[in-house]
Parts: sequence; structure tokens; C-alpha cells
Amino acid sequence: MATVAVRGTVLGIESFGDHDAPLVLLAGGPTMLSWPDALCERLAAGGRRVVRYDLRDSGESATVDPQEPAYTLRDLAADAAALVRALGGAPAHLAGTGVGGMVAQVAALDHADAFSALTLAGTRSVAPGPPDEDLPDHDRATMGLLFARPMPDWTDREAVAEFAATGASIRGDDPAAARERAARIWDRTPGTAPPVQLANQLGTVFTRLDCRPRWRERLPTIGLPALVVHGRHDPLFPLGNGEALAREIPGARLLVLEHAAIGIPDDATDAVAEAMLALGRPTPATPPNSPEPRGAASGGAAHPSGLTVPRGEARRG
Repeated sequence: MATVAVRGTVLGIESFGDHDAPLVLLAGGPTMLSWPDALCERLAAGGRRVVRYDLRDSGESATVDPQEPAYTLRDLAADAAALVRALGGAPAHLAGTGVGGMVAQVAALDHADAFSALTLAGTRSVAPGPPDEDLPDHDRATMGLLFARPMPDWTDREAVAEFAATGASIRGDDPAAARERAARIWDRTPGTAPPVQLANQLGTVFTRLDCRPRWRERLPTIGLPALVVHGRHDPLFPLGNGEALAREIPGARLLVLEHAAIGIPDDATDAVAEAMLALGRPTPATPPNSPEPRGAASGGAAHPSGLTVPRGEARRG
């Protein structure tokens, strides 16, 4: 763990792999722990320098006032570009998950020269709030169950971990993994005041963040190799959001995690890492009249871990 000063703030980072290898920068959603350890280690083993980082007002990054953030989504995007340059890794593969995926989209649009590839996991192309009419909104039944729960005692580490575990059960994620991650986030949160805990555990700072102007209409101008990763059963940003991203970013690949909800489960780590490592690699030409690869079909290619890679309808360009 370390910190890096950029643009008048301090960002918490953690590094994996060879310092001289090509950089993969993982934007937290909002904390760096939204990116699984196993995925970071797998990317590093694949010959990458991996740096995951906390967004402002979370983790080891500077916390000022999560209830009244004095920065915008475009500031967070500029942070990502500045961090790449501070690390000496430009151009870097940028990846964002959840709200970090929104940061990554805007960063790729506003600071394209800082990045060489883009991965977007479990996110959507519009800011928090009501989505566009053609995008599916949060699953109402799931959200109702989540919001019906009383808040935990934020000073009690075990109560916070249990709150996260019950939420994961409702969402369809692994309760044990959620419990362990929430406890680690609690350990890294600079205080037990409810606004600070909520910002770290639930990313509530984004409900107060200025995310203007819209960026969805600009997605077709992204010229980076892109991967969209999305859980089949995501109730927060349902799959249609990932499908829209893959359609609107030219040439983007859509990787559907068939048994996942919001997070990247352990059994999907290798497939997600391989797809990320493949970004930017030249695709070998298929010899004329060669047989189609085993397992491929018009609807998608099956993967042993229960993943599906839709083809054709999930591509543009």
C-alpha cells in the first residue's frame, strides 16, 4: 500500500507485478478492494504491472467531505490520467468497476492519450439516477429488500461485515466474500462516522456528485480496444446496460459472467484476466474454410467457468 499525490489530492494505491511491465490501472468502485486480489495477481502473472486505487473520499485516498464533494466526475477522470502519468506508465490499460466504470468511460473520452485499452465491469453509460428509457434500471424488488434493512452500527466492524453479507445474499453475490471484503474496507476507512462509512461501503458520495455533462453520446468516438464484463444476474445495473456499452463502443467485446451478480466471483477470475490480457493483442487471421472453434455458436462461445461471450450483436465497427 502507498499513496500518490496528484492534482491537489492524495490517492491510495496498491501495486502488483513487475514495475517495468505494461501498466493496468484499476479504478475502485469506489475502493480498490472492489477488484479481487486474485484478479490482480493473475494479471501480474500475465506480465502486467497492476495498480489498483481508491477514488477520492474512500480507502487510503484523501477524505474531505463525502456529503458535499468539492469535485466532479470529470475530476475523478482527470485523476486517473494524472495517476497514470505519475506512475510513469502511459499509455495504460484502464479498468473501472461499478461507479469506477463511469470514471473510466469519461477518462477514456477526455484523456485518450493516457490510455491504451479500456475494461468496464458492472457499470453503465449514464450517471447515477434514472437511466435512459432504453436502459434497464435497478431491480425494484431487490432494491426494496436492500433498503428495508436497518443500517448497522458503523463503529462495530462485525456488524458492518454482517450487513454486507446479508446484502450480498439479497443481490445474489457470495456472502462470505462480501463479509471479508467489508471487514477489510472497514479497516481502511478513516473513521466510523456514518457519512464516511457509507461512502466507503456503499459509494454514496456518487449520489451527491456532479456527473454532467452526459457522455453516452460520445462513446462511439472511443478508439481504444475495449472489454465489457457484466454479470448475468446484476440487479443494480442489469445486463442490458453492459450490452448497450458493448454496442456503442466500436469493436468492444462483451464478456457475460453467467453465474455472477455484481462482483467478479473467484471462479471467473481466470477468464476475466485472460480477456483483459488479450486486449490489444493482434487477432490471428482465420484460414479460409477452417472449421469454427469448438464450442462457438451464433449465440456465443461457451466457457468452462460458465461464461458466455456473445458475438455479432455485442460488437460494433
